[in-house]
Amino acid sequence: MTKRNNEWLQVAVDITSSISEQDRFERLLITLRNILKCDASALLLYKNQHFIPLAINGLSADVLGRRFVIDQHPRFEAIARAGDIVRFPSDSDLPDPYDGLIPNHQGYLEVHACIGLPLLYEGRLIGALTIDAFNPTQFEQFDNDYLRLVSALASNSLNTALLMEKLERNSSLPSNTSRSSSLNLSKQDMIGQSQSILTLKSHIDAVASTDLSVLIMGETGVGKELVAHSIFRQSQRSKQPFVYLNCAALPESVAESELFGHIKGAFTGAISNRKGKFELANKGTLFLDEIGELSLTLQAKLLRALQYGDIQRVGEDSNIKVDVRIIAATNRVMHEEVKKGNMRSDLYHRLSVFPVFVPPLRERGDDVILLAGFFAERCSHKLNVASIQIDNSVLPLLHAHAWEGNVRELEHAIYRAAVIAKSESNETHISIRPNHFHLQKESHQSEVPLVSISTLSPTKQEQVITELQHNGLDNFGKGGGTLKEMMDQFQYKVVEQVYLENNKKLSTTAKQLGMYPANLHRLLKRLNLNT
Repeated sequence: MTKRNNEWLQVAVDITSSISEQDRFERLLITLRNILKCDASALLLYKNQHFIPLAINGLSADVLGRRFVIDQHPRFEAIARAGDIVRFPSDSDLPDPYDGLIPNHQGYLEVHACIGLPLLYEGRLIGALTIDAFNPTQFEQFDNDYLRLVSALASNSLNTALLMEKLERNSSLPSNTSRSSSLNLSKQDMIGQSQSILTLKSHIDAVASTDLSVLIMGETGVGKELVAHSIFRQSQRSKQPFVYLNCAALPESVAESELFGHIKGAFTGAISNRKGKFELANKGTLFLDEIGELSLTLQAKLLRALQYGDIQRVGEDSNIKVDVRIIAATNRVMHEEVKKGNMRSDLYHRLSVFPVFVPPLRERGDDVILLAGFFAERCSHKLNVASIQIDNSVLPLLHAHAWEGNVRELEHAIYRAAVIAKSESNETHISIRPNHFHLQKESHQSEVPLVSISTLSPTKQEQVITELQHNGLDNFGKGGGTLKEMMDQFQYKVVEQVYLENNKKLSTTAKQLGMYPANLHRLLKRLNLNT
């Protein structure tokens, strides 16, 4: 048996083995690279008219976060419609969705070999496999029958993953079994592969199928509404109404009416009977965003609705029975709000039967890269450009930024950067670089606080001052330069002193200077200190 056959045999064995779905998919792409000598490949899931990357080889890391709308990418549309192997001519004028997304490759893929393999199961499209090579004749030696074998193996691998996930979801098979997929194929709208986001997804899996109330907690901009929608879609009420109410936007005068409804004549302006959010959500789910903003009076009435399942319209004496599942969200620390008297403890405990914490972006590691890719892909169509590339020099910047506004801040930062990049270029393919980000400039000012010498111990204060005096403190700044340049010189000396004394340990230095480690990291780069 040839080496090539041995490698494909191993792929076939992998389909029924106990390795994770991620490993199985990545081994498939490695085998493709070894045998077909391709420069880039991707395995994609088909869902809701999108191709969603599950595994990549030879492509930029942010591709895993992108969601390719089929009718916006002619090559993907051709693959989805073909039903068989698609060989794109090397001089095809159809834009390639991976233009600018292959690391260390200058320019775009105008002339190259490109093959698309639709992945079908029982005649139904479930995904695709794309194979690209810089050499236009790279795949000529492989006939379509051979590629159909590759397609069949990839289809079986993906279908096995989908079946296993469905089995875990609909049976008592534990979700942490060795066959369990960390890809969460059915929840690819929640982008991320970090441990904190995988833990969040497992909590969503655990509570979604129940009727328990859920309290979603997390900072502003982390995606609490997305979590609420994910719980709803996986629940047994997914075919029933999902009703949203932002409690922070409710004026006190109309809040009760919004929640419970009113009858005609109940108050000035009540010209007809009106259902409230509870009635509209009957048999379904009511999502109460910013629940911590409700007044104590309304909290008491909400508690009654949760306890007894009945409500009373404003101006009406009789009760109305409702069957509503409550999902609430807040960016406040609720147990602290209880202590302060801003939140009723009985309501808090009623809502937090199953608390869910959404991690801030700064704790999600490489997820920031995937999310940047997602927003870049979405923005490319808003700006009517063929593609938006995220230059490799941007990645350290994305990792270092504190993202106090979390995912929402990242989204806006990518959109702003893309608009600026487009304004500087007449090309249909644009590249986002560090100079396109406002956050980089802001981090030099407001986001990276000035280091005060008062944060140092008296001994170290004396050392710094002595050294500055030794270097001519009396003449400090007299050589010219702006106030900012003079302050930089002073900051440099303070930070260098503490940094070296702590053996270049970032976290220790940051703690001593009273700074966030991410801010200190950016300040070290700004001051050209060797990190």
